[in-house]
Amino acid sequence: MIKIIMHGCNGKMGQMITKLIAEDNEIEIAAGVDLSDHIQNTYPVFATIAECNVKADAIIDFANAKAVDGLLDYCVKTQTPCVLCTTGLSEEQLQKVEETSGKVAILKSANMSLGINMLLKLLKEATNILAPAGFDIEIVEKHHNQKLDAPSGTAIALADSINEELDNEYEYKYDRTQERMKRPKKEIGISAIRGGTIVGEHDVIFAGSDEVITFSHTAYSRGVFGKGAIQAAKFLAGKPAGFYHMSHVIDAQ
Repeated sequence: MIKIIMHGCNGKMGQMITKLIAEDNEIEIAAGVDLSDHIQNTYPVFATIAECNVKADAIIDFANAKAVDGLLDYCVKTQTPCVLCTTGLSEEQLQKVEETSGKVAILKSANMSLGINMLLKLLKEATNILAPAGFDIEIVEKHHNQKLDAPSGTAIALADSINEELDNEYEYKYDRTQERMKRPKKEIGISAIRGGTIVGEHDVIFAGSDEVITFSHTAYSRGVFGKGAIQAAKFLAGKPAGFYHMSHVIDAQ
């Protein structure tokens, strides 16, 4: 039985994962971490990761960017692999994540959905065919009105997947209101929409002369992210130090 620590256990994703794991015979939550204590869980909950004295095989993190530094320090100290799902990290924090992966196994993904991670692969092939043919590339993402960061980490990951195939020569454009000019060719437009209870929608548009190809992914519930995180934790348990991605989880299926 794989034992995990749920970092951010009383948040919406933490509670979703708690319910999913309760129905899974291969994994269990040994402890949780959350500043909020308004929910009664079946496992012990600590206010901070530094206070947690429960040994686990892996950590699933769906907390807050402010808590990531302490989490990474704990992972190194206890040699506990971590599935890092929190988005909105600073450049300094991203650098620390990379440095930490040299000491303990870290799996980081902007989106834990298996569908999104399959889309990342498909976009690379599409880019190699359509970009040289002169297609313009735009990304539109939609999320609920409670989401703090914009654009989403997933939208950036989709853009990065495309740009890697283009030798990172394309620039990202987030706002066109401050200039009057034709669209440059080497540009990826990224637009963010916030409203209602939209779980997550991402459209990648390749617009050419007289034809448009759109790759779309829609998440209808947070369950798709929770299931992906659980699969990632099962994969990461026992792995040596290194920087892992959801593509590794997909390839191991």
